[in-house]
Amino acid sequence: MMKYILPLFLLLTLSACSFFSGRDPVVAEESWTVERVYAEAKAALNINDYRTAIEYYEQLEARFPFGEYAQQALLDSAYAYYKTDEPETAIATLDRFMRVYPLNENIDYAMYLRGLINFNRDMGILEKYIPRDETQRDPGSALQALRDFTTLVNRFPTSRYSDDAAQRVVYLRNRLAQHELHVASYYMRRASYLAAANRAKYVIENYPRTPAMPDALVIMAKAYKILELNDLSEDAVRVLEANYPGHPGVAEVRKTTLFD
Repeated sequence: MMKYILPLFLLLTLSACSFFSGRDPVVAEESWTVERVYAEAKAALNINDYRTAIEYYEQLEARFPFGEYAQQALLDSAYAYYKTDEPETAIATLDRFMRVYPLNENIDYAMYLRGLINFNRDMGILEKYIPRDETQRDPGSALQALRDFTTLVNRFPTSRYSDDAAQRVVYLRNRLAQHELHVASYYMRRASYLAAANRAKYVIENYPRTPAMPDALVIMAKAYKILELNDLSEDAVRVLEANYPGHPGVAEVRKTTLFD
């Protein structure tokens, strides 16, 4: 049944996109003031008509390139691009906003929105409906989101967006650590023990206090033992025992042999 549902879903999605992309663009009248153009754009944004909002914002910028309305239009259009699944354009717009208006009172929101876009940008259209283990995705966007949210929290700790950003930092660190652990486990299965040890070491050095830590220590200890680097293996076991007493990985390492 699933093999029929997915092609049908894609067909309907593409058909809808084709239908809506054929409409005529909106044009602000020459007599409209900057306030009127902005109001029309904002009204479209409020009803989720993002394409119309973008067109009005672009015209506002072209006709009235200076002042508070131009600044807000740039920021609002970045959000609209985000909602129309155009993350590259949204981020480019935010980067321009932060570069041109570094003292704008909404710079913290711009940073937060940038992080949010990167947080979601590696999610394909099907993944929005068919869940997948996020720790097995490419980590590039997650790393950038982590940098965005960390910068926000450090620069604007009292911002209204910082509490949410801080929670996302914790989540992203856990997710990225788990991703590195998947890679280390893959190397272990491929008998690439030095690569596995180095990947596990990366987790320990870069993502301390994450749930992946004990398993990273186990992989590192096993890999070093198989490589006959017994001192390094014992060091990893001691850290594991000291920080996670009773962890079953200690016994696993003790049973590990060159032929595992």
